[in-house]
Amino acid sequence: MSKNIKELIAKMTLEEKASLCSGLDFWHTKGIERLGIPSIMVSDGPHGLRKQLRDADHLGLNKSVPATCFPSAVGLASSWNRELIHKVGVALGKEAQAENVAVLLGPGANIKRSPLCGRNFEYFSEDPFLSSEMASSHIRGVQSEGVGTSLKHFAVNNQEHRRKSVDAIVDERTLREIYLASFEETVKHAQPWTVMSAYNRINGEYASENKKLLTDILKNEWGFEGFVISDWGAVSELTDGLEAGLELEMPSSGGIGESKIVNAVLSGKLSEEKLNLAVERLLRIIFMAVDKRNENAVYDQETHHQLAREVARESIVLLKNVDRVLPMKKQGTIAVIGEFLKKPRYQGGGSSHVNPTKLESILEEIEKTAGQNVNILYAQGYHLDNDVIDESLINEAQVAALQAETAVLFVGLPDRYESEAYDREHLRLPENHIRLIEAVAEVQNNVVVILSNGAPVEMPWVDQVKGLFEGYLGGQALGGAIADLLFGEVSPSGKLAETFPKKLAHNPSFLNFPGEGDRVEYREGIFVGYRYYDTKGIEPLFPFGYGLSYTEFEYRDLYISKKEINDTDTVTVNVTIKNVGNFVGKEIVQLYVRDVASSVIRPNKELKGLEKIELQPGEEKTVTFTLDKRAFAYYNVDIKDFHVETGEFEILIGKSSKEIILKETIHVHSTITLQKEIHRNTLMGDLLSDPILAPLATELLTEANKYNPLAASAEGDGDMARMLKASMRYMPLRGLINFCEGAFTEEMLSELIQKLNDELKRCVEIKDDARHKLFVNH
Repeated sequence: MSKNIKELIAKMTLEEKASLCSGLDFWHTKGIERLGIPSIMVSDGPHGLRKQLRDADHLGLNKSVPATCFPSAVGLASSWNRELIHKVGVALGKEAQAENVAVLLGPGANIKRSPLCGRNFEYFSEDPFLSSEMASSHIRGVQSEGVGTSLKHFAVNNQEHRRKSVDAIVDERTLREIYLASFEETVKHAQPWTVMSAYNRINGEYASENKKLLTDILKNEWGFEGFVISDWGAVSELTDGLEAGLELEMPSSGGIGESKIVNAVLSGKLSEEKLNLAVERLLRIIFMAVDKRNENAVYDQETHHQLAREVARESIVLLKNVDRVLPMKKQGTIAVIGEFLKKPRYQGGGSSHVNPTKLESILEEIEKTAGQNVNILYAQGYHLDNDVIDESLINEAQVAALQAETAVLFVGLPDRYESEAYDREHLRLPENHIRLIEAVAEVQNNVVVILSNGAPVEMPWVDQVKGLFEGYLGGQALGGAIADLLFGEVSPSGKLAETFPKKLAHNPSFLNFPGEGDRVEYREGIFVGYRYYDTKGIEPLFPFGYGLSYTEFEYRDLYISKKEINDTDTVTVNVTIKNVGNFVGKEIVQLYVRDVASSVIRPNKELKGLEKIELQPGEEKTVTFTLDKRAFAYYNVDIKDFHVETGEFEILIGKSSKEIILKETIHVHSTITLQKEIHRNTLMGDLLSDPILAPLATELLTEANKYNPLAASAEGDGDMARMLKASMRYMPLRGLINFCEGAFTEEMLSELIQKLNDELKRCVEIKDDARHKLFVNH
C-alpha cells in the first residue's frame, strides 16, 4: 500500500493537513477516506499490551483486552539481558499485530534521578548506557514484527509531582551526558517509529514545544526519522508544538487544535511548508504500519506465558544469602507468610496496567515446585489494604515460623504506595510489613524475604534476615519464577540496575526533589546514582550492578587490543570468565571506564560495556567488549560536542560498580585541539601549567617579573613567600601592569599576549600536520 506521499500532500486541503496532526479519539490517528489515508491505532504497552475497546482512559482505570503481562522495565533492566528483552519485544509485537495495534507506547527510557519517582517501575535504570541498551533491544524486538514503538518520555521527565507544569532546570552537560544520552543511543541504534514528548518543561519550554529538543537535537543531530507524538494532554499550544517539531497531538482535542493550525497558517504565523513536513512524517509511519499489517496474526498465550516466567527468573535479584540459606531443600517444613502470596503485586499502577492472560498464584507454585516431601504452612501476616498492625496475624505468623526450618516472607509496597501520577514521600515499607519481619526474626533464625516493589526501599531490618530477593514487579508468571529460584531450579542471575541507598538523605537529589512550586533544579548535575555514591564515597545499601548467584565466577586474563589509541579508533577488551561453582549460572560482566586525571569534574567511573553469559560448572568463556570515543568522552559545552582529553584511562572489569575485579590502563590521544586564546585575563598559573605554552610562558613571565616587586618577595620558603606565589599563580596577565608600577606597559602586555597566541597557533599547526601525515601514511 505504498503511496507517493508528496503527491498525496499536494492533493490535500489545508484543513485535511491540519486534521492529521490531532488524534481521531483517544487511541486512533485520523484518516482521510477520499485519499485512502487510513486511521491507525496506538496503545500503551511497555511491558504488555493495554488495548482498550471502550471506556478509554489513560490511567489504567478501565479494563483492557487480555495480554501477556511481562515484568515491568525495572525488572527487565535487572536481567541485563539484551537477547531476552528482544524476545519480549517480539512477543509484544506479535500480540499487537493480533489486536491490530500499529504502535506500542513504550518503552520508557527516563533516568531514575530519585527513588521516590512514582513511575520508576516503568523506567530501566539510573545509568544512560544500560538504559539505552535495554530500550534498543526492546524496540528492535517489537519493530521486527512490523509494529512501531514510542520511545518516551522525551525528556527529563523524572518525577510525577506537578509533572504537567514543572520546569526542570538542567545544565547542558548534565542533559547530554545523563538525561539525553539514554534516548540518543536508542534513537541512533534502534530508530523507534515515534518518540513521545513529555509533559514537563525543560529550562523554561514545554517538551512538546521545545525546538532545541525536537528538531535541533532529535531530528537534525541524531537523525530521527519517525514522528513526535505528545504524551496524552501534554500539548499547551499545538501550533507552537508544530513549529518546534511535534507532529501529532494526542488525544483528540475535538477539532480545537486543528482549527488553530489552520488559522496559524492563514495568518502567516505557521508556514504551510512546516505543516507539510509534519504530515509527511506522519504519513510515512502510517503507511509503514499498514504495509506491515499481518491480517492473520495470532500468538500462543502459553508460549508467551512461559517466556514471561523465564524473564521473571532473570529479573529477580538475589541480594543476600547468609549461610547458604538458599536454595531451600525439598524436604521438611517451610512457613510462607504474607498476603502477597495470594494477592501478588506483579505490575505497577497507571497507564501501563495490563489485564493478564493468566496469573499464577505464588502459593500454588511454591507448593507445586516443593513437592510432596515439603510441608508448607501459610500465614497472612498483614492486611494489604491498610498499614494497621494486626497482632493476631503477627502471632499466627510466629506460630507458623516456629514450626518450620525456614520462614519465607513476602513483603513490599502495595499498589497505593507507588503509581503513575504521584511520587512516594519516603522509602519505608508499610509498618505492618516491617513489624512482621521483626516478629518472625525473633522466633526463626532462617528468614528469607522476597520484596515486591517498583523502586528501592529502606531496610533497617536487613541484618535480621539471612536471605533476600528483590522481586520487583515480576509480571503474570512471578509465582513460578519465585518458586524456581527458591528451590534452585535455576540460579539467580539478575543484578540491580539502580542503587539502593541506606536512607533517602543519601540520594544526590534529596535536597532538590521534587522542587519548589513549578521549578525543580537538577543541582546534583551529572552525579546521578552510582556516579554520586562512588565519587562521594557513600556506602549504599546495595550498589548498582550488584546481585548474587548460587554459583561462583572467576575473572581473569584482562586483555586490551591496543594500549595506545586515538579517540577516533575503537579498541577491543577481552576478559575470561569461569564458573568455578556447582550450579549452571549466568553472569553479568560489567565494564567501567575511569579518567585517571581530568581537567573537568568527572565521576569516579562510568559503565561503558556489559555482557551476560551462561556457563556450566567448570566452563569458561571469553567476553569481548568494543569501546569507541564515547566510552572515554565527556560533553564539552564550549565546543558543543563530546570530547576526549588526552591521557590515561582505566578499564575496570567488575561484578558490580563497587566490586571491581580486574584493571588495566590505556592511553587515549585526543584528535581535537580545543581552541584557546590568550587574553589579558588569562591566569599566569594556567599558562605555566599548559603543556604547550609552559616553556615560552616561563621565559616571557620571568622577563616581565623583573619589574614586579612581588616576584622577588615570592622567592624562598617562608609563609609570606608561599602566599605570594599562590597569589601570582592566580593573577591575570593584566596584573603585571598594576604590580609593576608602570614599568610594564599596555604595549608590553599586548606584545606578550601576541607571542603566546602565535606560539599556540604554531603548535596546533604542527600537530594538525603530523596528524594529516599519519592519516595519509595509514
